[in-house]
Amino acid sequence: MLVKTYGSALLGIDAIIVTVEVSVTKGVNFFLVGLPDNAVKESQQRIATALDTNGYRIPGRRVVINMAPADIRKEGSAYDLTLATGILAASGQIPSEGIGDYLIMGELSLDGSLRPVKGALPIAIKARECGLKGFILPEQNAREAAIVKGLDVYGVRHITDVTGFFLKVRKLQPVIVDARKEFQEKVNDWETDFADVKGQENVKRALEIAAAGSHNLLMIGCPGSGKTMLAKRLPSILPPFTLQESLETTKIHSVAGIIGSQRSLMTRRPFRSPHNTISATAMVGGGSAPKPGEVSLAHNGVLFLDELPEFQHSVLEMMRQPLEDRSIDISRAKYSVRYPAGFMLVASMNPCPCGYYNHPEKDCVCHPGIVRKYLNRISGPLLDRIDIHIEVTPVPFDELSGQRSAENSSVIRARVTHAREVQEQRFRQNVKIHCNAQMSSRLLHAHCSIDSSGRLLLKNAMQKLGLSARAFDRILKMARTIADLDGSPGIENLHLAEAIQYRSLDRESWAG
Repeated sequence: MLVKTYGSALLGIDAIIVTVEVSVTKGVNFFLVGLPDNAVKESQQRIATALDTNGYRIPGRRVVINMAPADIRKEGSAYDLTLATGILAASGQIPSEGIGDYLIMGELSLDGSLRPVKGALPIAIKARECGLKGFILPEQNAREAAIVKGLDVYGVRHITDVTGFFLKVRKLQPVIVDARKEFQEKVNDWETDFADVKGQENVKRALEIAAAGSHNLLMIGCPGSGKTMLAKRLPSILPPFTLQESLETTKIHSVAGIIGSQRSLMTRRPFRSPHNTISATAMVGGGSAPKPGEVSLAHNGVLFLDELPEFQHSVLEMMRQPLEDRSIDISRAKYSVRYPAGFMLVASMNPCPCGYYNHPEKDCVCHPGIVRKYLNRISGPLLDRIDIHIEVTPVPFDELSGQRSAENSSVIRARVTHAREVQEQRFRQNVKIHCNAQMSSRLLHAHCSIDSSGRLLLKNAMQKLGLSARAFDRILKMARTIADLDGSPGIENLHLAEAIQYRSLDRESWAG
């Protein structure tokens, strides 16, 4: 008897349908074909034990299973339930009617219980696109898949739940999730707040500008000056997720398998902070079976690199392309995948190996030339992609112990959101441009014009401060963002002056 069941494979952040054809005929043997990897091949033992434990069996006949399309490699243990259901239906142990209406995925334990799978959201989207009636999967993934409307999603704990469903002796209730309501309830839920930060008004202002224009930012300061604390609060002032951004980000985290069982939709912008020992593959994605890296997991959010010069040079250089293109392409011999990587880079570093160069009270003990050598660990092309350089100094005791309340994140976020709305309106004709940091040279000339006094100010600044030529465009983009925060239709001299001060590392005299 021949029966078809349906599973799915992941290709990047999208899914493709895998048709599992099971044939049980005369003879003795078990064949599994269709380019399965070792985890899929080993499913025979898991399936046989799980079925035997629950009163079923793999028939002692010739079983041939084909996983089509046969030219795409099938990876992982998520096909266990798909294969087991097909075997039971083809051998007559459960009815075959209606099985082809459902996409079935799940990893089997030896007792028949089910373990979660990766990529439940993109798989559910694909199942709906293909006109399937429902999706049967482990209950840990059910809420994640249930945000897809027009598809019945059934979360199951055990293989007997599935067999009972097709035998019509057990009724499964579809999981219902109101994604929009859940999104609205949690979109402003933050554990950190800028109200907790004492002092550092100049750094908070730089972070507000960075958030308003999606500018990359580098903080330079001595140990304990608050760089990491400030960076962790940055997502709380970014504009709230749109539902579309939330779905896109959730898909990436779903493919990576890091969506919790109690969540259906990501409601907060991601904040990723990898350790400086991270490999290039883990940072940008890849591997023999490509998976999204940190730059993709930070999509629509923040990628924070603490102690930037301590990262491997090759890792930092591989970030240049996704910073520019907002995506990362990973190619293999037979296929290539593209992962989104539209993140905001925030980095921090000590000014020198001892950490006290330019400290107001402590002396730097580094030898001459060491500061410049330490800074040179960051290449010019990467530094060129960081708009804002801000020095972070320790907070004085009187200010640290004072009772004066600081501005909270919700107030700052309102200003940032308004500035982003202005930019969305400005770039409404450019579908790939959403904020000032993404402006091309053509858009820069169109939207960042300055008068003769502004040009003179910028010329004098570049000459007297030793600013590099590459700082020119960055200063104009920042000035445009500052003007948006001030509600100004044009760039004024005070906006240019503020933007100029955020290019510390471009000054020829900065590192001595």
